[in-house]
Amino acid sequence: MPQIVPVSDPADPRIEGFRAVRERDLVGRAGMFVAEGEVVLKTLAGGRSPHRLHTLLIAEKRIAGLMPLLAGLPEDVPVYAAAQAVMDAVAGFSIHRGILGLGVRAPEPDLGAALAALPARATVAVFSAIANHDNIGGLFRNAAAFGVDLAVLDSECCDPLYRKAIRVSVGAALTVPTVRGGRTGDILEALAAAGFGLLGLSPRGGTALADYARGARVAAVFGAEGPGLSDAVLARTACLRIPMAAGFDSLNVATAAGIVLHHLMR
Repeated sequence: MPQIVPVSDPADPRIEGFRAVRERDLVGRAGMFVAEGEVVLKTLAGGRSPHRLHTLLIAEKRIAGLMPLLAGLPEDVPVYAAAQAVMDAVAGFSIHRGILGLGVRAPEPDLGAALAALPARATVAVFSAIANHDNIGGLFRNAAAFGVDLAVLDSECCDPLYRKAIRVSVGAALTVPTVRGGRTGDILEALAAAGFGLLGLSPRGGTALADYARGARVAAVFGAEGPGLSDAVLARTACLRIPMAAGFDSLNVATAAGIVLHHLMR
C-alpha cells in the first residue's frame, strides 16, 4: 500500500500537477489528465483502463472510506492527503468530491492499426465535430454500455479525457478503445476500406432506424447538435432517421446514440 503523505501548504511543489485545474485543463497537460471522484478513480486504478494513475490528492475526510481502494494501489503512486481548504486553494475551486487523480495518457494506435485489430463482427462509433464535454461524456457512457469496440473522434471533437467529460462518462472515457484525429471524410474512407457499413442519422433519412438490419461490421456516425452531419457525410452513409412525434425532430446527440447503439446491439 502506498504511503499517505500529509500536505498542509497549497504551494507544496509535490502537488503542483493539481494546481489551477480548470485553466490547465483547457490548455493541455502534456500527456497527462485530471480524473475526479471515487467512481472514476476506481476505473483508473482498477486495471480496466490503458491509462496509468500517476498521483492522488485526497481530502483528509475521505481517506478512511477509501482505504480498501488505496490498499490496492502500486507502492510507487504518491497519495497526498490535505484539508479541504488546501485542496480548494490548489485546484482553484471547491472540490466537493474530495478526490483528484493525475493520470498519464496511454499511447493511441493509428486508425488503420486499430481497425485491423478488431474482430470480424465489430461496432465502431464515430464522433464528428462534437465540442461539448457533456455530450462527449454521454457518448462514451453509451459506447461502454452497449459494447462499442472502438470510438473514433475527428480532429474537431473536444478531448474525451477532459476532467468533466470523464466524470460525465462515469469513467467510460478511460476504458473504451479510442482513436483521435483526422478529418471525418478520411475516417469514413478508412472504415469503408476495412469493410464497415457506414450509418448516419438525420431527420431526413429515408429509412427508419427500426428497419435497419446491420451487417457484421458497422460504423455509426454522430454529429454535433444543431448542424448535425454534413451533406457530404450523409451522402457516404446509409442515412436513417429516428421517428419522433409530429412537429419535433431533435434529440440530444447522446440520447440519439443510446437509441442507435441499443438497436445495433440487439
